[in-house]
Amino acid sequence: MTESDFPDTIVTTKPREKEEIGTRQVPPFHVILENDDYHSFEFVVDVLRKSLGFNEQRAFLLTSEAHNKGRAVVWTGPKEVAELKVEQILSFHEIHLDGRKLGPLGVSIEPAPG
Repeated sequence: MTESDFPDTIVTTKPREKEEIGTRQVPPFHVILENDDYHSFEFVVDVLRKSLGFNEQRAFLLTSEAHNKGRAVVWTGPKEVAELKVEQILSFHEIHLDGRKLGPLGVSIEPAPG
């Protein structure tokens, strides 16, 4: 058999499509501080400072926002961390001088737009 006995073969290559390689973004969640008429302003500021590590000015501004607008976004990030922040905030309970226990602050998480 000679080379001329084989049919002419044309070989073409098609470049592979590039695969999209990237990191998948984890959707962020907001930690929402709800206003209430029971806890003292000072207690709320103190909880934000202790649980989220805010300085006094930032804690005061967020407490004011919750008081005036009914709620304030106090933290944004991954869902698991947001859930942890909520648990940390809920671990604080205010007790008045007369012995009344008010329980934890109103706090929740919700998906952040984006």
